[in-house]
Amino acid sequence: MDLHDALAALPANPRVVVSGNHAIPWHALRLVDSALDEYRLWVLNGQPGLPDREGVTLETSFVGPGMRRSPRLSYVPSRLSMVPTLFGRQLPPDAVVLHTTRPRGGQVSLGVEVNVLPAALEAARRRGGVVVAQVNDQMPWTYGDALVDLDLIDVLVEADGPLPTAPVTAIDEASARIGDLVARRVGDGSTLQAGIGAVPDATLRGLRDRRGLRVWTEMFSDSILALEKVGALDREVPITASFLFGSPELLAWADGNERIQMARTEVTNSPALISRNPSMISVNTALQVDLFAQANASRINARIHSGFGGQTDFIVGAMHSSAGQAFIALRSWHPKADCSTIVPLVDEPVTSFQMTAVVTEQGVAEIAGNDQREQARQLIEHAAHPSVREELREEAVALGLAGAL
Repeated sequence: MDLHDALAALPANPRVVVSGNHAIPWHALRLVDSALDEYRLWVLNGQPGLPDREGVTLETSFVGPGMRRSPRLSYVPSRLSMVPTLFGRQLPPDAVVLHTTRPRGGQVSLGVEVNVLPAALEAARRRGGVVVAQVNDQMPWTYGDALVDLDLIDVLVEADGPLPTAPVTAIDEASARIGDLVARRVGDGSTLQAGIGAVPDATLRGLRDRRGLRVWTEMFSDSILALEKVGALDREVPITASFLFGSPELLAWADGNERIQMARTEVTNSPALISRNPSMISVNTALQVDLFAQANASRINARIHSGFGGQTDFIVGAMHSSAGQAFIALRSWHPKADCSTIVPLVDEPVTSFQMTAVVTEQGVAEIAGNDQREQARQLIEHAAHPSVREELREEAVALGLAGAL
């Protein structure tokens, strides 16, 4: 089938789901954009360069930098684990545009980005929609749910080119301190949810002397490869993830590596499945945490900045895991906004709450199992910046948390 003919058969204002994060099929997307006057572009964590014009609605449940301030943004709040359900019900795709390897043995691989794509593909096929694959010689071949039968794809578009790679993350003093505090809580045989950034990198660096570690995560980067190199990971247990992003070395390691099992979002982000992992360790961050242990990780001045993502999925899953722990890790002071990240009461919609502990460079505030006054006291004494502690004590009294004094 020809791409132009396939797109011409779509209904008016179709919903087009494309590979997101750092695997956007730019060449195929430009062809789609030139062929359709009006459509809804659904993409997770859309990067700069997305079509943003009249006629295009940028639709997502996790806002990326290429969508963040667009007047055409349509944000659909949802935990990431529930997005596949949305595709089957309220937000059915009419077309799916994938970024894949070249075919081998009647299959292609989704490579670095599986995520919600299998669910989108299945929903589109049920509706008689169109599935397009941009094939790329430089996409790593990965296994698990990354494998897609060629007969499920209607159109192949050739476009070779290098994938984006992550810059080396500099670990500042505050991030190193936070990472060390979290790492001290992680024992041998734990299961890791590993993200990208200075704090996750610092945490995982502190685990190089552990043994028997497992990985069950939404995404991973070079810090997991570093643990593999020093023998910290249990090599009898697959590394389970839904997407990856990192250095050229990481992409080369992932290519053809059966140790890495890529899984669809409704698997990696299922709180029930997460909870089955022994000593599940979840490390996430936030923009603010208040004295009721409520975290805002999604909005700035009521404007959507990102979304729930997998934070709520992994916090719930980790808290239900045997010996599991869920951490919110953040600096006590926001350098750009020049304000405390520990606040009396968040004034934005809450992303998550009631984690195991909140960790800043000041220390560890124990949350789980404490009453609300002790939670507030822990946050003030052990997580907040010293310059705001007295003010927070006064606010605690006004909020009925007098025991925080």
